[in-house]
Amino acid sequence: MAIENKMRNALKLLTWAGLGLVSLGFLSAHTGAMAQSAPPAAEELRPLYAMGADLTDGKELAAATCARCHGLDGVSPTKDAPHIGGQRPSYLYLELKAYQAGARSNVEMAQKVKFLSDDALVKVAAYYAGLDPAPLPEGAAPQYVDPVAAGKAAAEPCAKCHGDNGISHTPGVPNLIGFSTKYLVEAMKAYKEGDRTLDAKNEKMKSAIVALSDQDLGRVALYYALQTQGLTHAQTASEGNPAVSKDSLGRCVKCHGENGVGTSPATPSLAGQDWAYMVKALHSYKDKSRDDDVMSPRAAKLDETEMKDLAAYYDVLTPKPVDTPKPLSPTEWAEKCDRCHGPNGNSVRANVPALAGQRMDYLQNVLTAYQTGARKSSEMSAMSGVLSQDDIKGIAGYYAYQKARAVVFVTVPGK
Repeated sequence: MAIENKMRNALKLLTWAGLGLVSLGFLSAHTGAMAQSAPPAAEELRPLYAMGADLTDGKELAAATCARCHGLDGVSPTKDAPHIGGQRPSYLYLELKAYQAGARSNVEMAQKVKFLSDDALVKVAAYYAGLDPAPLPEGAAPQYVDPVAAGKAAAEPCAKCHGDNGISHTPGVPNLIGFSTKYLVEAMKAYKEGDRTLDAKNEKMKSAIVALSDQDLGRVALYYALQTQGLTHAQTASEGNPAVSKDSLGRCVKCHGENGVGTSPATPSLAGQDWAYMVKALHSYKDKSRDDDVMSPRAAKLDETEMKDLAAYYDVLTPKPVDTPKPLSPTEWAEKCDRCHGPNGNSVRANVPALAGQRMDYLQNVLTAYQTGARKSSEMSAMSGVLSQDDIKGIAGYYAYQKARAVVFVTVPGK
């Protein structure tokens, strides 16, 4: 029995040592008397063993410095603080160094680690890396909400005036197809917040939109932006002459294009738009009841005939599909994330964090921080920059309910 216990303890120590060997490899000697320095690049990692005494010291440091937020067992009891039990030790060390260097904006964390030596950081990282990962959250995983389906459901009240697929059959009511999501969301917010002139029709618009959250508005805009089949101009009458003069058209093409397709996400496409709605909009810009620094000066130069002819010109054009990608499900996003973060978020790379079993609120905050630039990483900023609120919530929920697995590295003799 004594021999078995000795073997078990030896294997446990080898597991800890193996973790240190690969993940804490940028330090070339044992953990004693290490000078503080900036963390080197991942390709500079060199072997380092964390022994039993180091782990004991790491536990004492963790109890004094880290446990209040991250738990002594590495399972965070604090909202927005990550679980760090079983996390990749090199990643933990590099993150602690980043806080020390002021590369992170978390003041509390920076103060906690400000005066810790490399020796202390290594021991804390090795201690937490040797713990079991956090257990799965209780209860069922959050249900994924398909934003397109949700947008279609939220848009049902719109169909009465704007048509089932966003193609208007009512004079004075605009088509909702062919717009970027950015433009359509801003337009709906303008009605919701009273920035558009509130006549009888617009009062109906405001009352219909006021109950929708910003997330709902984004979903509605996404639903209409993804309409690509059977696109046609508004099914309403036009009274102007579409053979518009070049001078009149010249005021519009820079932003709206000769083919009626907006030249930026913030500019509406006019191809196929309802004639009466466009004439009314031009009048509103001209009398500044709908004031705009770009549109109002241009509309002021148009007479009644020019307005009607411009509206007729764009009315007969065929709308074009918006270049809006269909959103991915959390599982589809995870296939991309797993390329760096490992199968189901269980990283096998020394300097890349495991995501499996992480707190959902923490993952959401981190993705948002990369998206806004509050947290710096060229790779993560590029990836997160295209994520919607639905994407971020879905990805965070997916990984929070993946089983986290500790990684054991086995060292073998060289050839």
